[in-house]
Amino acid sequence: MNFAYLCHEKSLLMAGLYIHIPFCAKRCLYCDFFSNTEIKYKASYIQAIIEEMKQRQGYIGDEPIETIYFGGGTPSQLTATDFQQIFGAIHTLFNLSRCQEITLEANPDDMTLEYIASLRSLPFNRISMGVQSFQDKDLHFLNRRHNSQQAKQAVALCQEQGISNISIDLIYGLPGQTLKEWEENLEEAIQLQIPHISAYHLIYEEGTALYKLMGAGKIAPIEEELSVTLFSTLINRLTEAGYLHYEISNFARPGCFSQHNSSYWTGKRYLGIGPSAHSYNGDSRQWNISSLPLYIKGINAHTPEIELEELDIHTRYNDFIITGLRTMWGIRLTDVLQLFGEEKLTYLNQQAKPYLQKGLLLQQDDTLTLSKEGIFISDGIMSDLLWV
Repeated sequence: MNFAYLCHEKSLLMAGLYIHIPFCAKRCLYCDFFSNTEIKYKASYIQAIIEEMKQRQGYIGDEPIETIYFGGGTPSQLTATDFQQIFGAIHTLFNLSRCQEITLEANPDDMTLEYIASLRSLPFNRISMGVQSFQDKDLHFLNRRHNSQQAKQAVALCQEQGISNISIDLIYGLPGQTLKEWEENLEEAIQLQIPHISAYHLIYEEGTALYKLMGAGKIAPIEEELSVTLFSTLINRLTEAGYLHYEISNFARPGCFSQHNSSYWTGKRYLGIGPSAHSYNGDSRQWNISSLPLYIKGINAHTPEIELEELDIHTRYNDFIITGLRTMWGIRLTDVLQLFGEEKLTYLNQQAKPYLQKGLLLQQDDTLTLSKEGIFISDGIMSDLLWV
């Protein structure tokens, strides 16, 4: 199967397939995603996710799969042979006639020339790397496996091998981080000609090693004023460099949006495979148990432990507001009327009015979007637009 390393615009109709690969060589300081360092489960896990796909292939109906995303964990802990097994099942079980984007999340230190070469027989056409920082002190603090040189080398190797559709993750707001250091990170990403950048403020999630360090008084979050300055610098520098700020935390060259992640923000259906993976079909949300052994046991016994939330009209409206307003495409008022009725549209217009008057929301024709100033207080604006 040929690699076609192309960037694609947002698709309006899609179904997505997410496959969670939980294995990590070690846990990062800040991570609250479900992961497991016990690679001994790998063979049985691969068989379990193939079996889950068989059991749940009807969840999204007959809709063709347009995006596939291998997330983690660290999917690059798998070999080409492992992926061949998984893709064999995907091709058998799903309609891939319209599949445009297949993403592999990877750790920079896994992306050796040998590993990249081993992927050539596979249909990946997008690589998302967890770089997090180009500063070695940041990477050491975050307990990352790679250093800054390995990150830059991984990007260069991918590009040399014809992989141009690359995304990297960056984290800002680390304890002690300066504006100058953050600017250097952004300049490095721009100089490497990376077409897609996701940037997230460090969050102290309960249960993480980072949270425990804060609780022990060993580190402290940065001041709010600096947080705002770092975020403002992120937006200004990347837009100056030609990136489109298409979602609150995501920036891309024109035509290089993440189609898979856009499906989450634009209300498209998706099937999540693996422990802790979430699924959405428009009427309900489902999520798998966050335990590797219990997940494997349940799938093999045909009694998977899946929690279900049926979505009433109020919840669907709120989801529509939260996800839509995060993006540059915003919220179409005619969609609100058609999907949720006149009562919800009247309520939305009423709640939006003060923010429109202050220039924090913008209305162009039929569409509401956040202004640049509104992005900085987006949580508060969204909260006021929700149905309570």
